[in-house]
Amino acid sequence: MSSINSKIQNYNKQVGLKFQLYNSLFTNLPFHRVEKTGVLLSTFLLHCEEGFKNKQSPTEIIDSFFKQNTSYNTKEQIDLLFRFIQYTERQIVLFDAVEEAAFSEIYDLKGIGTLKHLESEVIQSRKQEELAEKLKDFSVRLVLTAHPTQFYPNEVLGIINDLSKAIAKDNTSEVNSLLQQLGKTPFFKKEKPTPYDEAVNLIWFLRHRFYRAAGKIMSEFKAQFPQEVSETNPLIRLGFWPGGDRDGNPFVNVDITKRVATELRAGVLKVYYEDVHHLRSRLTFKGVANVLASLEAKISENLANPGNPSTLTKEEIIATLKKIQDTLWEQHNGLFSEMVDDLLRKVELFGLYFASLDIRQDSSVHTELMSQVSKKTSALPDNYTDLSDEEKIDIILNIDQTADPSIFEDDLLKDTIRSVNTIREIQKQNGEDGCHRYIISHSTSALDVMNVYGILKLGGWQDETMSVDIVPLFESVEDLKNASEVMNTLYSNKVYREHLKKRNNIQTIMVGFSDGTKDGGYLMANFGIYKAKEELTKVSKENDIQVVFFDGRGGPPARGGGRTHQFYASLGNNIANKEIQLTIQGQTISSNFGTVDSAQFNIEQLMHAGISNDLFYSDQATQTEEEDNILLSLSEISYKAYEDLKNHPAFIEYLNEVSPLKYYGQANIGSRPSKRKPGKLNLDDLRAVPYVGSWSQLKQNLPGYYGVGYAFEKMEAEGRWDEVCNLYKNSSFFKTLLDNCEMAMTKCFFPLTAYLADHPQYGELWTLIHEEYERSKSYMLKLANAKELMEDKPTNRVSIQMRQRIELPLLTIQQYALNKIREMQDTNADEEVDTFEKMVVRCSFGIINAGRNSA
Repeated sequence: MSSINSKIQNYNKQVGLKFQLYNSLFTNLPFHRVEKTGVLLSTFLLHCEEGFKNKQSPTEIIDSFFKQNTSYNTKEQIDLLFRFIQYTERQIVLFDAVEEAAFSEIYDLKGIGTLKHLESEVIQSRKQEELAEKLKDFSVRLVLTAHPTQFYPNEVLGIINDLSKAIAKDNTSEVNSLLQQLGKTPFFKKEKPTPYDEAVNLIWFLRHRFYRAAGKIMSEFKAQFPQEVSETNPLIRLGFWPGGDRDGNPFVNVDITKRVATELRAGVLKVYYEDVHHLRSRLTFKGVANVLASLEAKISENLANPGNPSTLTKEEIIATLKKIQDTLWEQHNGLFSEMVDDLLRKVELFGLYFASLDIRQDSSVHTELMSQVSKKTSALPDNYTDLSDEEKIDIILNIDQTADPSIFEDDLLKDTIRSVNTIREIQKQNGEDGCHRYIISHSTSALDVMNVYGILKLGGWQDETMSVDIVPLFESVEDLKNASEVMNTLYSNKVYREHLKKRNNIQTIMVGFSDGTKDGGYLMANFGIYKAKEELTKVSKENDIQVVFFDGRGGPPARGGGRTHQFYASLGNNIANKEIQLTIQGQTISSNFGTVDSAQFNIEQLMHAGISNDLFYSDQATQTEEEDNILLSLSEISYKAYEDLKNHPAFIEYLNEVSPLKYYGQANIGSRPSKRKPGKLNLDDLRAVPYVGSWSQLKQNLPGYYGVGYAFEKMEAEGRWDEVCNLYKNSSFFKTLLDNCEMAMTKCFFPLTAYLADHPQYGELWTLIHEEYERSKSYMLKLANAKELMEDKPTNRVSIQMRQRIELPLLTIQQYALNKIREMQDTNADEEVDTFEKMVVRCSFGIINAGRNSA
């Protein structure tokens, strides 16, 4: 307990106190009537807290606030609410900056879970040989996606960066200037970003965060284990989806893909140029300066025209740097050689591509394309669509001609054929690692995978030279159950097996947590993926294939996020762990990788989890058959409860009317539409981001826990509670699941929507959700023997509480606006609907950003 109190005191000192001090500067913000806004906002926050304690609705709270504290007319009231939103948005930015500045004071950068800690573990247990074996083919692959779960524009991210530096130096004058800049910088995007815009935004993180952090990690790790770290196997790999992810995004096309690939090459050339230029200021020695000058000139020449392949290669840069190293040791006592080592490690990691651009498309698009090919060409027979899957696969394998994209009327089908040609062009420009994976969303059969093999052939690829990995993505509960059978069919196919042989007998398989949770609920989705991985590992081993799992894990726990490194540390030896691959989405990018320190810390945590699990803990982490059966029982009960709720007649309407779901598209935070297909709202077509995000803004976070309490209650009623307790005590996987579940529940605030309990349409549903929250919370505390949620993670808990207090005015205003819209629609009074809809959207920004510590 003293340790917990110490952590809380340290956090309050480093973050809470500093936030309060710098928050006082907000009265200087260049807003209209800003001083009065700040004073009234403080009063409004207290009024909200008191109102919710007294079970008032958001409308009652806001109406009574204006009556007691102002004499404003309706127009002035609405104006003040918008100013509250402006003011609060910027308070959240300040809090982000304060937390970032305090990162190294809050977390032990050399403690448990870091590579420094791994070094002591390896040396003490004399596992150097095992480490060397593990590092031959182990890596962590972080794939940056543009899933819209955060809205900060680049300008604001830059201010957060500068603010955190100024706060770390206690430079109050600079903080004040930056806050004033923040006051003048618009948060609202009038237009949706294009996929290219999203790519450029994330390349900023590649250049300023991942490049620096990964370079530091590799230099330090190589220094710790010079014999064990292999130069030929990059331990850290970066992937990239903006510009390549076509699934449901009509704005991604081959022109965008090519532009993004060029920007990625240019981005890495820029940081190489900066490092080489800096090296030249130190390595002014004979036999070195001229070699560096020549390298700098070549990089500069390539930078001027990054879209055209040139003579400069990754191998040439590495050879040049090694030559410089040799000269330094032979003639200059190794002076500044560590700087050359640092750059060398980076070039080994990032080549001339920076991050590998993945291509992704939905399986239904491929099915339609093959159907059209059979109608418009002789590459497939006329009766192709009437054939069985097995017959179709046989025909696909014998495709011996290409398809001209221009023969298709549909732009989407044209792009699908052109995209496989684009992969070849990018490989020529950036190297094979620049673009070598084609991911298939909603994979349900072996034919879905072979369709892509056929499309590659239609695009001009030959069987012998097909340097593309075809990656099925299994997401729904049913698809996960069938995944091992699908892969066994593929492994048994001679042509596909020969293709895998050319790809080093490695098969990458993606599993989707986001849509899995939406489809099956929290426990079923996570357990379903766990069991699917076990079965896929088993069937791959039987076929002498090395399987690599790529996890589509979102920001919040309800989308597979949460404490990610703990998840990987909890996997046993029944699941392949050759690599850790996962998507880094939305606010997770800025919250976990927003500074070089936090990026290094969180990458190291993942590396440590993957390495130490294999070296030290795999047997401990592996679940027994009995434990699996208990978790299966819990999952099935939970799934039934979640399915019953989804089938409630008011479920879709509740989400659409009570939450800001229908306004996600207006928020302009991402290039993709909220739904995969136009038309009436249904859960199948609704994307996981707006689905989970809407529950989050309601402060109900349903996908992160619903059904867990039901499952515990039924197990207890059946006399099996001791089994659950033993599972919690002995299974690190189950414990990790519930830790993330606790985080989801900690972020709930049901008083916000308690007014709906008596609503004629939504009251029953609200009550069901609230009762399950209370049930889950009660059992969770009982299991953990705790008095409050996340009791054993005090820093995270206090951070969430502080953020929730800052965002409370936004939550209140948003629910007030949504209620006003419903009232106006009921009475056909549409004249002010636009104003309140804008209010809902503007509140969404701050609420989304305030929840950035979701991973």
